[in-house]
Amino acid sequence: MTSGSYAGGGSFAAGADETGRPDVENRTVGELLGKVTTDLSTLMRQEVELAKVEIKEEATETAKAGAMLGAGGLVGYLALLILLLAAAWALAEALPLWASLLIVGVLTAIVAAVLISVGRSKLSAIPAAPNTIETLQEDVTWAKQQIS
Repeated sequence: MTSGSYAGGGSFAAGADETGRPDVENRTVGELLGKVTTDLSTLMRQEVELAKVEIKEEATETAKAGAMLGAGGLVGYLALLILLLAAAWALAEALPLWASLLIVGVLTAIVAAVLISVGRSKLSAIPAAPNTIETLQEDVTWAKQQIS
């Protein structure tokens, strides 16, 4: 902002009185509307930037959770293959080899279940742009006050 001076020798912001408070009474309606429009424009640009940052953070968290889900799906697929192989081998053979394959298949299935569970919980814990939502609500309140 530009500054001016008053009779006391000090300076003050343009559009403000000696105390630094806005000099609203001496401004025209056009000036006030122009100021509100400029402020709203600046506010909207800042909101868009905040939304971009939050969306980027959410995308990173979503990608991590998706990777966990993908890894869980792959391990689950491998567990299914091993369990099917164990069942087939159990029918063809009789005891020791299929039993060991069955144990490995069950352990692989447990790992898959844990990975999928962790991925799902991470995915559901990602908030939806909380700062943007909060500041937009504040902006609406501010705009209503400016109009009143």
